[in-house]
Amino acid sequence: MIRFDHVSKHYPGHRGALSDITVEIADGEFVYLIGPSGAGKTTMLRLIMRDIVPTSGTLLVDEWKIASIPANQIHHLRRRVRTVYQDFKLLADRTVYENVAVGLEVLGKAEGEIAKDVMKILSLVNLEDKYRQFPLQLSAGEQQRVSIARAIVGGPKILLADEPTGNLDPDTAGEILDILEEVNSIGTTVIMATHNAGIVNERKKRTLTLDDGTIHSDEVKGRYHVSKKKT
Repeated sequence: MIRFDHVSKHYPGHRGALSDITVEIADGEFVYLIGPSGAGKTTMLRLIMRDIVPTSGTLLVDEWKIASIPANQIHHLRRRVRTVYQDFKLLADRTVYENVAVGLEVLGKAEGEIAKDVMKILSLVNLEDKYRQFPLQLSAGEQQRVSIARAIVGGPKILLADEPTGNLDPDTAGEILDILEEVNSIGTTVIMATHNAGIVNERKKRTLTLDDGTIHSDEVKGRYHVSKKKT
């Protein structure tokens, strides 16, 4: 469960990125965050993963009160909350297998267990035959699938996706959504910030529309209808 209770976020020298946000996301939901550039979508994701903390209000992610997590405990939250980015953020000097395995190695898992888990996840994203290749040998869509595999290996409870289809053609974007929906089907909460109107309109998930730092609408099966203005 994720609960924003009158949460605002202000950056020094600038107006607020978020203003008095109150919303709850239940376990296992798939939610789109939409809105014009600067509306606050990425700020919401950064708050959930505790990259930043609220200026005011309370944000709860399961048992964690985000503003109160000690710095030396943040890694525990991030084992449960993982992120997929638009620009992949893969390690260019490591193979597909090594990129996915690195998170399990940090946890101190045995080599045999790592191998089993990595290949299982690569099979889920249809990349088990590419495990020896390096990121630059892959297409953009394949690199994004590696990024998703790295984020979900080990079984996080929440997956945040920040414009995961932004650099992809429509067909490849659809393939990525298929994978995210499969991840969601096994119980992972998925929250996806996107400007892709086609995906939002076709896939029809719960949709939070942000505008100027506030929630403009919250629809169970939303459509993409946002202002074109830049904020």
